[in-house]
Amino acid sequence: MGTGTSRLLMGSGASLCAASFVIAIAACGADGAKPSSTPPDGGGGDTGVPADAGTMVEAGNPLDYLDKPLRDQVTALEKGVITSSGLTSGYLGRLATRDKGDGGVHAVIVTDPQAMAHASALDAERGKGALLQGAAIFVKDNIDTKGIATTAGSLAMANNVPSDDAYVVQRIRAAQGLVFAKTNLSEWANFRSTSPTSGWSSLGGQTFDGRNTGYDPCGSSSGSAAGVAAGLASAALGTETNGSIVCPSSVNGVVGFKPTVGLVSRAGVIPISASQDTVGPITRTVGDAARMLSVISGPDANDPATQNIPQGMSLDFEAPLANATLKGKRLGVVVAFDFGTDVMNVFNAAIAKMQAAGAVIVNPVALDTSSWEQNELTMLLTEFKVGINAYLAAHPVPGQPTTLADLIAFDQAHASTVMPYFGQELFTQAQATTGLSDSTYVTAKQAAQQATRGGIDGAVSANNLDALVSPTFDPAWAIDYTTGDPSTLHGDEGPPAVAGYPHLTMPMGQVNGLPVGISFFGTAWHDAQMLALGYAFEQLPP
Repeated sequence: MGTGTSRLLMGSGASLCAASFVIAIAACGADGAKPSSTPPDGGGGDTGVPADAGTMVEAGNPLDYLDKPLRDQVTALEKGVITSSGLTSGYLGRLATRDKGDGGVHAVIVTDPQAMAHASALDAERGKGALLQGAAIFVKDNIDTKGIATTAGSLAMANNVPSDDAYVVQRIRAAQGLVFAKTNLSEWANFRSTSPTSGWSSLGGQTFDGRNTGYDPCGSSSGSAAGVAAGLASAALGTETNGSIVCPSSVNGVVGFKPTVGLVSRAGVIPISASQDTVGPITRTVGDAARMLSVISGPDANDPATQNIPQGMSLDFEAPLANATLKGKRLGVVVAFDFGTDVMNVFNAAIAKMQAAGAVIVNPVALDTSSWEQNELTMLLTEFKVGINAYLAAHPVPGQPTTLADLIAFDQAHASTVMPYFGQELFTQAQATTGLSDSTYVTAKQAAQQATRGGIDGAVSANNLDALVSPTFDPAWAIDYTTGDPSTLHGDEGPPAVAGYPHLTMPMGQVNGLPVGISFFGTAWHDAQMLALGYAFEQLPP
């Protein structure tokens, strides 16, 4: 969409052999602990386990908790109302009936075959205030997981089994979360072709919309968003370079949060752009997103961008929710994304609700939505070549490509299976770039960031705003492998993505029965503010 580089960046899915998947369950230390208000739950397990399996005695029925918010699950898990074993078993049953086969969502590439054993181990650790106690977490398959292949959805990476977890996965485990499964994504996070079909990868096949499998799930965090929407996990991790969290979250009717770049480590994530990549949560509620962000955020010596986190910035994103309100908050409406009447009718109704709750609406607010697109593409192409070559060098596997040039050659040699629907134009364009010292790249990066950061900063400052708001994306669309994703789709993901600024999307209603989301985005490091505004909106009556 747009240039074909944005909106679908970072994702994966397929049926991998998981025999070597080894998960070390880390005890919850200071990093994973939280005050007594923390909710518990989670799971993970072998796909052959029926939904009602489990041997531990529970005061409640875990099946009644499968669709509850993660925070409610964790509370029940901590109190022993349900067990992680029971919750995990329930999700495994749903995977068998909702994810697999004809008509399934096809969100998951692989589950941990030892998930039930790990869930039982987590049940023995309950009661310590762990933020994710026993919750079943999906992880996008471009995020390293120790002992299981991390593939970006590409057959070229089928044997890429990392020896270490990505930093964010370490944080999930430290908070006693269960890394339950890896999710499919748009291959190479939609940074292979200029005309891709979102949610498709050569390794994982096609993921479908989690609310209506007759539609595309957007991407590139397709499986993560569709899986949460279909009630297959407690929560999920996605990644975004430009739209890959917020677009699939919007069209699947769930909450997605793209943090300020640098708030969450990218170490151990298959890269596209050091300037724009980030990991973020996809959840049922804004409160769950705040919980997940509290777990995964913070400085990491292996990602220099995290050293930019402001000194003294609180990384507890749940605490501000207690006093969240729309009263007196100034929200600037961005209409320049040119959404159609149907979407704008739903959006205007949401704006009216917030105004009735005391928000001050500034409408319209001008914003540059596109002048920077070509400069962004130049930046992404250059950074991708540098980043993917470094990742491949750090993950040597016999027979696996070691450079972008090798990946291109692999795709050409296996074109019938890797490129049956679309090509690798972005790969070849990236291969032609000449590095981070190239003056064309330096100039393009500076121009793109100045336009987007200056635009958002200027709009917020000039109007004394707490956030900018707009519809997130058009409703889901029909899958068409002949044309790829429609070029006429509308979305607001570009400016905050290129700026590296926080962006929250959450459900605001439906158009013709399909979900559409509303966005809150703003200036750097105001992540807690965006979440609090979204939380306050979420509390409003229908």
